[in-house]
Amino acid sequence: MIKAYAAHEAGGTLQPFEYDPGPLGMHEVEIAVEYCGICHSDLSMLHNHWGITHYPFVPGHEVVGTVAAKGELVNHLQLGQRVGLGWHAGYCMTCHSCLSGDHNLCNDSESTIVGRHGGFADKVRAKAASVVAIPDCIPAHSAGPLFCGGITVFNPLLQFNIPSTASVAVIGIGGLGHIAVQFLNAWGCQVTAFTSSDDKKKEALAMGAHHVLDTRNPAELRAATNRFDLILSTVNVPLDWNGYLATLRPKGRLHFLGVTLEPLSLNVFSLISGQYSVSGSPVGSPANIRTMLEFVARHRIEPIVERFRFDQVNEALAHLASGKAKYRIVLTNR
Repeated sequence: MIKAYAAHEAGGTLQPFEYDPGPLGMHEVEIAVEYCGICHSDLSMLHNHWGITHYPFVPGHEVVGTVAAKGELVNHLQLGQRVGLGWHAGYCMTCHSCLSGDHNLCNDSESTIVGRHGGFADKVRAKAASVVAIPDCIPAHSAGPLFCGGITVFNPLLQFNIPSTASVAVIGIGGLGHIAVQFLNAWGCQVTAFTSSDDKKKEALAMGAHHVLDTRNPAELRAATNRFDLILSTVNVPLDWNGYLATLRPKGRLHFLGVTLEPLSLNVFSLISGQYSVSGSPVGSPANIRTMLEFVARHRIEPIVERFRFDQVNEALAHLASGKAKYRIVLTNR
């Protein structure tokens, strides 16, 4: 039996929950959970904001642990090896996207917390292809957020071949944004942080931002006209997107990582005249996760986390919902 924490209704309190996972599949891995990050997606799923949650619901898709058992056809992972599991718990492995290395775009992928039980538990299972080994030099207690928040902000750097000479802005210095600033600085980019928080200005500079602009000040936005090659939006609230488009250089890109549910209102004339691109992307493939982990190990990048015990899970979720987390929350079984 696997011991977990589950909600039995939308927005419900997580309570101790046990379930029988059945026999271990030939291509599956069972992970003994040491740590599990909490992501805003866990909150969205808990409240069924996306209309895809099944109850009882066990959140958790930023898992760090060790391989406790593996199927007979799993050869690339060893018992006791420290590994991580992110948003995806499996892929079809036969579609064009999978065969092209874009497993994260697989239409038949399995999501770790959609229709299955996630990592707020003592153990969790997943297809071995979605489980990635963690280099020994990466601290286990802060590695979890890399498997969702980290790869989400790292993936565009690979997808769009961002050069180290690029000028890049990050909107929102929170769970995603604070990792993005660190990545971009290590990548070699000129980094600007957009934030509405006075408290975060000094913190953003300490993380590696070269400039910080106040999103509440229209004059600062206008002064940034024609400055950026890429803007990464990590927020989930509507903003003056046309104002941000104006800060792009010709052929610049406004890229969405945070889920803004409201439709975008964009001036198409500006899009055409600047030959701008507007895009979005999810998490990355297992290969890109490995590349990210190598980059993290080389540059000693580490998400800033607050730790709670697993039996404090409801307190931890409330802390995240309050907007006061600095900057990712991790549950610990250790």
